[in-house]
Amino acid sequence: MKSPPLFRKNLSIILHLLGWLLVFVVFFLLSPLSWRVVLPQEFWLRQLLTLSMVVAVFYFNVYFLVPKFLFMGKPWWFLLIVFLIGIGLWGLLQQYDQWVKLPELMHQAFRPGEPYVSKPRHVASDIYFFMLYSLSIGIGTSIAAVQRWQLEDLVRRQLEEQKVSSELSYLKAQINPHFFFNTLNNIYALTNFDVEKAKAALLKLSRMMRYVLYETEKDTTLLSSEVSFIKDYLDLMKMRVSEKVKLHIEIQDKFEEIAIAPMLLLPFIENAFKHGISGKHESYIKVNLKVEKGTLALEVQNRIAEKFQDNPESKHKGIGLANTIRRLSLIYGKKHSLNIDDQNETKEYRVHLMINLQ
Repeated sequence: MKSPPLFRKNLSIILHLLGWLLVFVVFFLLSPLSWRVVLPQEFWLRQLLTLSMVVAVFYFNVYFLVPKFLFMGKPWWFLLIVFLIGIGLWGLLQQYDQWVKLPELMHQAFRPGEPYVSKPRHVASDIYFFMLYSLSIGIGTSIAAVQRWQLEDLVRRQLEEQKVSSELSYLKAQINPHFFFNTLNNIYALTNFDVEKAKAALLKLSRMMRYVLYETEKDTTLLSSEVSFIKDYLDLMKMRVSEKVKLHIEIQDKFEEIAIAPMLLLPFIENAFKHGISGKHESYIKVNLKVEKGTLALEVQNRIAEKFQDNPESKHKGIGLANTIRRLSLIYGKKHSLNIDDQNETKEYRVHLMINLQ
C-alpha cells in the first residue's frame, strides 16, 4: 500500500529535523560540553549562528545553486558562487566575534583571574567552519544529484510504461476486429448449407463477444476463462469444417485460478484453421494445452494447405498472430518461450509456446 502524500511529506520533514538535530549534537554540542568549563552565552549563540548558516547553505545549494548552475552546465559559476558565499559567511562570523568580544570572554572562561592579552586569531575555529561548510555543500550537491537522477529515471520508466500500455492497447484493438472478421466469415459460410448450425454458431459468438468486450479491457483474466473462450472457438470451428479435417484436441479439464493476459492463445489456434484447411485434400489440426506448476504449454500443429504454399501470404504470420507475438514479448519477456517451425520437409506449421504465469 502506498503512503499518502501528506504522510510522506510530514515524514520527510521529521527526518530532516532529526538529521539536523544529530548534526547539532555531534558537531556543536558534544565537544564544548567535554571542556568542563562554564562557557559564555555568546559562544552558544555563535554555535547556533554557525549551524543556521550551514543549514541555510545546504538548502540554498540543493534547491537553487545546483539546479540553476551545476545542472545547467555552468560548473565554474557554481564553484565561484560557493566560494564567495563561504568567504562572506566566514567574514560575518569574524564580525560577530569582534562585536561580542568573544576571544576575551573565552579567555575568562578558561583562565579566570588572568589578564586578557590580545593574540593573533586562532585559525582552528576557521578551519572547523570551512570543514562544516564544505561538508554541507558536498552532501547537498550529492543529494540534489541523486534526486535528479531518481526523477529522470522515474520519468523514463513512466514514459516506457505509457508507451508499452499504448502499444498493447493498439495491438489488442487490431487483434479483436481481425478475429471477428474471420469468425463472421465462418458463420456466413454456415448459412449457405445449415441454418440451424448457423444459429447455434451465433449464440457461441455472442458469448465470445461478451468475453472480448469485457475481459480484453483488463490487463489480465483468469486462465479458466481464456480456455473456455478457446473451447467456444473450437466448437464454432467444428461446425464449419468438413469430415476431411481431422481435429486432435487435447485440453486439460481443470486449470488453476491463475491470471493470464487475455486473447494471447487464440491467434495461434485461429492461424491453424486459417492456413491448415484444404478444400481438396485431407487436413489435420492438433491442439494440446496444459498447465503444470504454473507453466502453460500450448502446442499447435497443422499441415500447410497447398493453396497457400505458393502464395506470399503463406509466409506471412497475419495481423493477429504477428501482434500476439509482439504482445507476448511486451508482457512476458523472458518468462515465455515461443518456437514456430514452418520450414520442414513435412510442410507442417508447428507452434510450441510456454509461459511462466507465476
